[in-house]
Amino acid sequence: MNLYLRYFDREALVHNVDEALDFLRSIPEIGMNQNIESDIRDYVASDVFYPKRYKVRQRVYFIIIKTTAATMLDFKQKKALHNAPQSGPAMDKRDLASGVVTRLNEERAGWYEGTLDFKRVVMIPATGKHEYRDTHFVAQCKAMSGIDCYNRIVDHLRERVDGRSQFPSAKGKNFRFKYLGMWK
Repeated sequence: MNLYLRYFDREALVHNVDEALDFLRSIPEIGMNQNIESDIRDYVASDVFYPKRYKVRQRVYFIIIKTTAATMLDFKQKKALHNAPQSGPAMDKRDLASGVVTRLNEERAGWYEGTLDFKRVVMIPATGKHEYRDTHFVAQCKAMSGIDCYNRIVDHLRERVDGRSQFPSAKGKNFRFKYLGMWK
């Protein structure tokens, strides 16, 4: 793992933490001390891959970026971008999201039960003012797919509630549906 360091127009690509510290010591304005040195050593030893920024004085910083680039040209052309390995849960969330969209669009004519949690605008009679209230709505309808069920429920509600009410996305956690069976 190499390190890219920059302070204004002075920059370097070094191969280890000692070379990085030598580069920083060569810049008198930075004022290297034991605390900065130990923090840099901890950063380089850690599994963290985001850039690290160190304050020199107000609105003046130097940065350190971990990279796999072998040369400064490779780094500048972004040939060796390091993407942190994706964790299992992040990958699972993406798979779930694509699974939800697939399930929503799957054509299967029949009865559906859709559940929608939305923000409904209601008037408070005592004050005459309006407020948002969390509202839970469940309906059974004939539909061709999950997204068709969602559209039918939202169309039904738009005719009956204040126009300022807010409906969630069909892909979000506030809309659920289940297929009940074929219609006769």
